[in-house]
Amino acid sequence: MKPTLVFDWNGTLLDDASALLQTTNSILDRFGHAAIDMNTFREHCDVPLSLLYRSLGMSRDEVAAVDQDGSAIFHDTYEPLASRADLREGARRMLELARQQAASSIIVSNHIVDPLRAQLRRLEIDGYIDDVIAFESRASQYQSMSKGDRLRLYMQKNNLEPASTFIIGDMPVEIDIARNLGLTSISITGGFVSEWRLRAARPDYTVKNHYELLPILKRHGFFPDA
Repeated sequence: MKPTLVFDWNGTLLDDASALLQTTNSILDRFGHAAIDMNTFREHCDVPLSLLYRSLGMSRDEVAAVDQDGSAIFHDTYEPLASRADLREGARRMLELARQQAASSIIVSNHIVDPLRAQLRRLEIDGYIDDVIAFESRASQYQSMSKGDRLRLYMQKNNLEPASTFIIGDMPVEIDIARNLGLTSISITGGFVSEWRLRAARPDYTVKNHYELLPILKRHGFFPDA
C-alpha cells in the first residue's frame, strides 16, 4: 500500500510566514494599531484570521471591515507578497521522492484554489500534486465546509486508508484533523505558529524541515529504497 501525504499549503509547503506578517502589520496600521514582530505573530496566529485580528486588539467593526468585499484588504496586500515566497526547505525534494515512490501528494488548505494553483505553476511543482482541496473563492473562504470535513469526504470518495495517510501542517488545526480522522500528524516548525504551541497540541511527530519527513515515512514502512 502506498502512503498518502496531505500537505497544508501556507506556512507548510510555501514559506510565506513573512508575507502574512507583513500583511497583518499593514492591516493593523490601516486601523491605527501598532505593528507586531514574528514571535508575537506566531503566538497569536489562528484561523480564521479574524481570530488573529481580534487577539491583536482589533474591534469587531474593524475585523468586519477587513472581511468586506471578499477580504480584499487582505488579499490585495498578501498575494503580491506571496508571489515572491519560495518553498520551505526540503519541500521540493520530498514531493519529488513521493512521485518517484508512486505515493499520492495532495494539498488541503484554507486558501483559495485558483491563486494556490497559480503558485504551484510558478514554483513548478504542479506536476507533483495530485489534488488541491481548498476554498472555491474569496466569498466562500471560511464560509463553507472546513478543511477537515473536506478531507474526510475526499478520503471516503477515494478510498484512502487512515493508517497510511500522513497530514503535514504548521498549525494545531492539522493535528486536530489527524486526531479526528485517525491519521498520522506531522507538525513542521517555522511556519505560522510557535513551536511550543505545536508541541502543546501533541502531534505524532515534529520536524523542522521537509527532509525530516523521510525517516518518519521509513519508520512506518514506506519509501524503503528512497
